Amino acid sequence: MSQEIVIDPRFRGPPKSANGGYACGVVGEGIDGVATATLRRPPPLDVPMILIENGGQIRLMDGDDLVGEAGPDTLDAVVPTGPDFDTAVAASRSYAGFETHPFPTCFVCGPEREPGDGLRIFPGRLDGSPVVAAPWAPDESLVTAGVVERRYVWAALDCPSYFGLDNTPMALLGRLTARIDRLPEIGERLIVIGWPIGVEGRKHFAGSALLDADGDEVAVAAATWIEIDRLPL
Repeated sequence: MSQEIVIDPRFRGPPKSANGGYACGVVGEGIDGVATATLRRPPPLDVPMILIENGGQIRLMDGDDLVGEAGPDTLDAVVPTGPDFDTAVAASRSYAGFETHPFPTCFVCGPEREPGDGLRIFPGRLDGSPVVAAPWAPDESLVTAGVVERRYVWAALDCPSYFGLDNTPMALLGRLTARIDRLPEIGERLIVIGWPIGVEGRKHFAGSALLDADGDEVAVAAATWIEIDRLPL
């Protein structure tokens, strides 16, 4: 099975490539259960690509170039206790991206994006904790048949894991493993959290989770961030 995919510039992370979590969702959303998506190169914007499914594995191709791939996986994540919604709102006021941001128009966490255009998830550090948290209430632009599309849940799990890293190094998303327990509804009051897991050379590992108002898990992810020497143009 194959289909043509074009990633609209709305879904950018860096100015000229897709947000990593969104791109991982494009590749991985068709896999039932836990899936791992790996990005092999920055996903281009506004370029026709081909999504190919073969034997449960999915590849995203730009001509002969492999952009990303995904397959079934497992996820063993210990999710920290998240804050209530109001505490997440308070934490987001200290979002580091308000002061300086490498990609201020990022679809997920860019402070220059308007409501209803970007997700505007701004995770700030909780007092005395390694965990960052932010509120999120999905809008109608993300919805099909009354629930948020899976690729947007993947996207929401991306940037909070980055801001949960220790010292937030200059890095790009390389891999995201996600488990989506259910799809959120329009306007649902959700809490997104991120936390550090470890470091191995240039690889930085972090977790993220989407929680409902009762603190129950809606979705959980583990991310691998690749430290880079300079930001892409």
